[in-house]
Amino acid sequence: MIFHVSIDARDPCHVAHVLAELFGGKATPFPPVAEGSWLAHAGDDRNTLVEVYPRGTQLIEAPGDADALGVPGDGGLTATHFAMATRRSQAEVFAIAMREGWPAKYRKRGGAFGVIELWLEGDRMVEVLTEAMQREYLGAMKLDDWTAMLAQGDERRRVAA
Repeated sequence: MIFHVSIDARDPCHVAHVLAELFGGKATPFPPVAEGSWLAHAGDDRNTLVEVYPRGTQLIEAPGDADALGVPGDGGLTATHFAMATRRSQAEVFAIAMREGWPAKYRKRGGAFGVIELWLEGDRMVEVLTEAMQREYLGAMKLDDWTAMLAQGDERRRVAA
């Protein structure tokens, strides 16, 4: 299970507050690793968090027995993303995206489960799953089913080849 993920943003405070709103939780400062970092707390029974660092922050190994350090980097695009649960409706998620001026659209992943692609600040993707989408995801992403699909050969790969 994953307890937290970390991402970067141009405005970590604002992004953390929007993510916390989607979670139904709260945003708080997170200064230990990199100045200007924030946490989006889900407020759930697992204390789920999203750490939001200033754009371009890189985590590097510190010498000896010290915590990781946040250092400035180039801030380019990234493949890093995550899927998050929300208790909000699809309409509410789209309303939040519209309010923020961030792109969002519904997508069906492999015909198996739906997600809302929400692009934080226009260039960092988070997949937001409503309660119905969460049920689809949990039904589709079972390890045994995934392994069986790979053993049979993923139809999408055959079509693309």
